[in-house]
Amino acid sequence: MTDAQQHDHVVLGTIGAVYGIKGWLRINAYTENQEGIFDYTPWLIGHNGDWHKIEVSQWRWHNNGLVAKFAEIDDREAAQQFTGKEIAVVASELPELTDDEFYWRDLIGLRVVNTENYDMGTVNHLLPTVANDVLVVNANRNDAFGKRERLIPFIQSQYIVKVDQEAGVITVDWPADF
Repeated sequence: MTDAQQHDHVVLGTIGAVYGIKGWLRINAYTENQEGIFDYTPWLIGHNGDWHKIEVSQWRWHNNGLVAKFAEIDDREAAQQFTGKEIAVVASELPELTDDEFYWRDLIGLRVVNTENYDMGTVNHLLPTVANDVLVVNANRNDAFGKRERLIPFIQSQYIVKVDQEAGVITVDWPADF
């Protein structure tokens, strides 16, 4: 892969343990609908910038989880080399979003300020919950309230006032001392 391609990918899941003796692997999907991970092809499999294209030849549900078989992988030993690897796709393969939708990857690293213009920190990652996604914000080193981390529900109609990706800022209606 070219250097540009190595940096223009999105991780959609990971590969778990080998399943059976014919080269099947367990798949841990990060997509909203688990089986949606199979809508993307080809997959890039790798870790730490070392990515290789691979085709999924078959997949199915098994015990509330997913298993998949890769083309040209026909035994347990050959499949073993993929366990623990990440599954990614080229970013341009992702669907376009509406103005009020965001990929998590686009929110990570944005600065978070509240409506009183208090700098609450930077988005480290997001947590999925049953009710809604949650921004995990690393507070600034010298936070006036002694916070190290803030958890802010990502509810656009209630707590998220504005996401300005160009400016790199998310404005929230959230108390600074919470």
